[in-house]
Amino acid sequence: MVPPALSLVADIGGTNTRVALADAATVQVDSVRRYRNAEFDGIASVIARYLEDSGQNADGITGVCVAMAGPVHDGVGTLTNLDWRIDKAVLAEALTAEHVAVLNDLQAQGHAIGNIAEADLETILPQPEVPETAAKLVIGLGTGFNACPVFDTKAGRFVPPSEAGHVSLPTSITELHPLLENLTDSQGYPSVEEVLSGRGVSQLHAALHGETVDPADILARIGEGEALATDTGALFVKVLGDVAGNLALSHLPFGGVSLVGGVTRAFAPYLEQFEFAAAFRSKGRFSTFMEQFGVCVVSDDYAALTGCASHLARG
Repeated sequence: MVPPALSLVADIGGTNTRVALADAATVQVDSVRRYRNAEFDGIASVIARYLEDSGQNADGITGVCVAMAGPVHDGVGTLTNLDWRIDKAVLAEALTAEHVAVLNDLQAQGHAIGNIAEADLETILPQPEVPETAAKLVIGLGTGFNACPVFDTKAGRFVPPSEAGHVSLPTSITELHPLLENLTDSQGYPSVEEVLSGRGVSQLHAALHGETVDPADILARIGEGEALATDTGALFVKVLGDVAGNLALSHLPFGGVSLVGGVTRAFAPYLEQFEFAAAFRSKGRFSTFMEQFGVCVVSDDYAALTGCASHLARG
């Protein structure tokens, strides 16, 4: 029997890279391995280690798709928070694969929409009935922040790249105004990512309360009801709701908004408590209009890998 053609898919984050094998659009979950980026000099060495660890012959790989946390142009990208350069041509040569793609990590999440199990979707705001081809929006919070629209067209799915984390913070949130100069990474330009990211949680807390605390500890304190951490969490969610609402108005995702990423999942239990819905829909005379956009949280940690596999499978 001829073995099935396999693809290699990888999701490069700011800290770790996950690699797996996929059969068409289905990721083989038992093949997923995670590697710490600090231990490698680039994606080629990660893939080489993966092939060694898994015992997979490179000749059996017919496609490779890499998702990365940074801008991609003409198959080449440099990670925003890691000094790696990802080159489509180099990947093709290293693996001799016929089909090769490099995607921004949020693009990969966009390609995963529709291929995620219902059990991995938590409804935050109900999604009205719409055609399957309605535009969608993916918003990701992790090491950084980004967002991208998803369009299903007669020619196939189109997920354009974006760097939405580097636009300015919204001026409508007056609580942020006295804090802007204390966002230490802003370099005079307070971007969305300086608040809505893992490090952003810590920076926001420091700007509010003058103490530097690890994001995980802030989340733990919120769970315990500690007042200072709760203030930080409430403002964080307010900013998230406002920014997500702005992005929804920009892209009109009548097919729904999907919130993804590790920071998103960590805050998911508190979105109702900190009134995400009110911040999302608070758009003046367009507030009622905002009720047309459903919102869910994606808890599938392998969604970007699924998106890479789906992208390759669609050709």
